[in-house]
Amino acid sequence: MRLQRQQRLYGDEPLRIHAVIWEAALRQMIGGPQVMRQQLQHLRELAEQPNIDVQVLPFEAGVHSCGGGPFNILSFADSGALDVVHMDGLRSTNWVEGAEESAAYNDLFAQICGTSLSPYASLRFMESVAKGMEK
Repeated sequence: MRLQRQQRLYGDEPLRIHAVIWEAALRQMIGGPQVMRQQLQHLRELAEQPNIDVQVLPFEAGVHSCGGGPFNILSFADSGALDVVHMDGLRSTNWVEGAEESAAYNDLFAQICGTSLSPYASLRFMESVAKGMEK
């Protein structure tokens, strides 16, 4: 199922993705240095796709507004469709569907993007982190 979903990133009408990743997620050693380098390489390859933007929220940005945890904003091509916000919790999944609530998450995402490294600087940053994991 995951592989099928990943195929939506390529082809004639690929999904548009804009992700912000906290620096801690890039540095948390899971699976050892080789696995981490491979994960970072894969992330960098995705970020080089024209339909995918990846930004890194560095530690130096200080306290940020996403203390409530990660969230996804789903936007739809239909001009009348409202954005939907999705958040996975420990025991449940939460969906936010109201116009005012989803607008608040869009504002929060814009703030986080503004505090994060640019997509280009984020690619360079990921390369640096990967090099730091070499033996």
